[in-house]
Amino acid sequence: MKGDPKAQFLDLVRDAVTGGALVKLTLAKPVAKGGTLENVFVRPVSLKSGPRLAFVWHHRTRDITKNHEAEEALGIIEGLIGAQFQDAHLFTTSQTAQLETALAKPRLRLTASGRAPASPRGNDRKKRRPIPIDAPWLKALGVTDDTGRPIPSMADKLRQIERFAELLGHLIAEAPIRPQAPISMFDMGCGKGYLTFAASELLGDRATVCGVEVRADLVTFCSAKAKELGLSHRLSFRAGTIAGTDVGSADVLVALHACDTATDDALAKGIAAGAALLVVAPCCQKEVRPQIVAPQVLAGALRHGIFMERQAEFVTDALRALLLEWAGYGTKVMEFISTEHTAKNTMIAAVRQRPVGDEATAERIRAFAGFYGVKQQALAMHLGFALQ
Repeated sequence: MKGDPKAQFLDLVRDAVTGGALVKLTLAKPVAKGGTLENVFVRPVSLKSGPRLAFVWHHRTRDITKNHEAEEALGIIEGLIGAQFQDAHLFTTSQTAQLETALAKPRLRLTASGRAPASPRGNDRKKRRPIPIDAPWLKALGVTDDTGRPIPSMADKLRQIERFAELLGHLIAEAPIRPQAPISMFDMGCGKGYLTFAASELLGDRATVCGVEVRADLVTFCSAKAKELGLSHRLSFRAGTIAGTDVGSADVLVALHACDTATDDALAKGIAAGAALLVVAPCCQKEVRPQIVAPQVLAGALRHGIFMERQAEFVTDALRALLLEWAGYGTKVMEFISTEHTAKNTMIAAVRQRPVGDEATAERIRAFAGFYGVKQQALAMHLGFALQ
């Protein structure tokens, strides 16, 4: 193609955004070496305040999501290409475009995508969803009504389901799991099974997904729904505790909102199984709080109960993240879903990367625990790691 490749690429991005054809944009190959920022993903989202472009800034140990209006977003994208990232990849409903700026002469390549044309803007335009809104199990679990529309009282739950499916898809792509290889997944403390069904929907027949729940009535309910919907060949539920469940050689282990040290039980199960991916959203962190001895510099602030409670949550989850790194996992901590929908919004994701026993990480863990006076923690005990 003739002309300036970057300018042509930006024109394609603008046309995709304004025409409703944008599927996603990825920016990769950072110019700066040694930094934490690895790539940026941009996709269209529909918010109560109107359409936005969601930027996911993917750092080595965390993701940061920010939403921008179209014009602002286009300006940010223009500033990032070439200055911070060498490659840009645009996916639309009709084509893909790749811009490479690291070459002696920047190059733009176009490929037809074979996607269906974008529907026109307006009330009939369907929102892109990681889980089909007409999935029968959403109706069976009371999330949508007979017409396939979200039930108003379940709107927050639907957002949680969609966010989980979106994150799980990205994380499995990052995990050391061969493309299209069979996946064994356990959802520990699955409750009514919303996210268990979502995982099965996302992964399809590639995965066998098992939900574990201590309340037998919920296990009976979920099992019956899976059977009614013809999903029993890939989706099952069993009664039991997290600590007492044998997960075999699970590839993926999830535990969302497992209370207090049940999160640590789940992580320990996954580590022992050699799972490629662990995903937890901790809840009710009580174990560490009584142990915290406020460091002198924080003593004045931590005399307030609410600050101490938040600090205890931070210390607990930070220790978990560090211990996972020591156990050989690349770990990142992110916001699961906005606090507008739930206060239990911290997610820890861990991808297996290297052998256990990094002594430098061990020293950082002991220094961190010592700073707060923490002498024991459930995951450390499971791993046989001495905090002192």
